[in-house]
Amino acid sequence: MVDDEANFLGSVSGGCVEGAVITEAIDVIGNGQPRLLEFGVADETAWQVGLTCGGRIRIYVERVD
Repeated sequence: MVDDEANFLGSVSGGCVEGAVITEAIDVIGNGQPRLLEFGVADETAWQVGLTCGGRIRIYVERVD
């Protein structure tokens, strides 16, 4: 959960994903348009960007009133 002041509860992943999801969530709060985020990285470079398991992750973000 993310509020309009970037306070968040919980976690979706580590590394670069967390900050990107918070940024996108703030946009969704502002305009009300849900979106599907997708992140992925090759297994051999996963550690470099903080995604220790590699692979892909999809996150659906929507505003809850």
